[in-house]
Amino acid sequence: MKPLVIVLRIAAAAAIVIAIVGQFVQSWSMVPDRLAFVVNFFSFFTILSNALSAIVLVIGVVYAVAGRVDPPTYNLVRACIVTYMATTFVVYNLLLRDISLDQATTVSWSNEILHVWAPLYLVVDWLIAPGRTPIAWQRFWLIAVFPLAWAVYSMIRGPIVGWYPYPFLNPANGGYGAVAVYVIAIAAFILLVGAGVVALSRTRLPAARRG
Repeated sequence: MKPLVIVLRIAAAAAIVIAIVGQFVQSWSMVPDRLAFVVNFFSFFTILSNALSAIVLVIGVVYAVAGRVDPPTYNLVRACIVTYMATTFVVYNLLLRDISLDQATTVSWSNEILHVWAPLYLVVDWLIAPGRTPIAWQRFWLIAVFPLAWAVYSMIRGPIVGWYPYPFLNPANGGYGAVAVYVIAIAAFILLVGAGVVALSRTRLPAARRG
């Protein structure tokens, strides 16, 4: 199982990086204000969560090659990333699939990797990869820190620059009440998914036990 996981993690990390670069290059060639574009591009939750996923997967390859059990901190970070990617998959397919990036034309194959295939792989990796250790329920709430920080950043920056990464964060689309409903709903979903991810970490699946 371990050699397969190593190969899959390398392939998934490479695919994510290629997808991010592909979308970045396409958008870079079509925007007038490139400084604003760079900040906006890396303000998308999808881009941030995928970039972190690639880093986590590469670190996971190092631990797998070394034959080490995942350290608790890495294990928690990995659980957070799995949660964010699963949330990205659901939110995109329910709310955003038919919406292109407003900065430039969306690269379809990149979009599918970042919103569909990479999230699905991260979930599968959490289920089958060896080295996973149980996460204490007392640390469960830490999963919400990054999404909340991102939401606060987006809502503070949005009125200043006149740009929001997603339509449901823009008060022009229904007011702040509608934004609050979306944010609360997504936060609740993140916690629900995170609870499932933590519960799985405490369930020693046969595939995850094999090295």
